[in-house]
Amino acid sequence: MNPQLLLVFVSALFSSALAIRCYQCSSQTDPKGVDNCGAYKAFNRTQNIAIECNSDESHMPGSFCMKVVQQSPRGFIWDGRWRQVIRRCASVSETGVTGVCNWGVYENGVYWEECYCAEDGCNHAAKSVTMSGVSLLCLLGLSVLYRRVFN
Repeated sequence: MNPQLLLVFVSALFSSALAIRCYQCSSQTDPKGVDNCGAYKAFNRTQNIAIECNSDESHMPGSFCMKVVQQSPRGFIWDGRWRQVIRRCASVSETGVTGVCNWGVYENGVYWEECYCAEDGCNHAAKSVTMSGVSLLCLLGLSVLYRRVFN
């Protein structure tokens, strides 16, 4: 076999083994009344296909997966809570590591959370890897208290 052809074949196998597959969707682009990205209902992995992050299908190339959740406090809009979920590939995280979640509250009271992971399809999870419901309630309670004291 030609050594150059062998090198191309081996490099193709190696590069495909390193490529990560992530779910890619945004609740902003869901049709009205449909929840494909799991903002309000459980994320349906059979309805969505994980894409290879370095392919033409990926909106953002990357080497790991990311999930972003934003949620308003109750009463933010007329029909109750507003939630937004974005799942995609990523190449840079704020912390420089994967397997963690960063979270906080914007000045307008909207809670945000970004989670990073490095396994195929790992951004399908309904809940973050580090944030518990009790922690979320404490964070939201502190943000309301902060706004009442300092506004």
